[in-house]
Amino acid sequence: MSRRPLADFFYAWLAATLLSGLPSTLHALARGGDPLEATRAAAAMLPLSGSLLVDAALVHCAVSLFWSATLALALPSRHTAAWAIGAAALIAIVDLRIIAPRFFPEIAALAFWPQMADHLAWGACLGLVLQFRGRAQSS
Repeated sequence: MSRRPLADFFYAWLAATLLSGLPSTLHALARGGDPLEATRAAAAMLPLSGSLLVDAALVHCAVSLFWSATLALALPSRHTAAWAIGAAALIAIVDLRIIAPRFFPEIAALAFWPQMADHLAWGACLGLVLQFRGRAQSS
């Protein structure tokens, strides 16, 4: 476990939050599916504003913030990206196989592997930013 500057955490969270939906979106586009399916599912978790994109963004940002803060505090300073990807795989199991079926049927109905890919992309983004920013500060 290492103490990281707040800016490192912010940039890691931002990258993970903004880029983590790419795998499932690209998968949907490549297969001729609905690229907004996961967006609708996320918005259904907490429909506050009535706007699909606003509600989905609020949920995605909040969930990503929770897991990012948890990992930023727990990840070691060595091999951070690898640990973050491994943690993201475990988070995917918790999110998609334990929490979603009980509380969020719209999320549970999504195809598993594209969502797993999103989680792994999230972990990779978070871990890589933390790792590279940590290296830059230590040199």
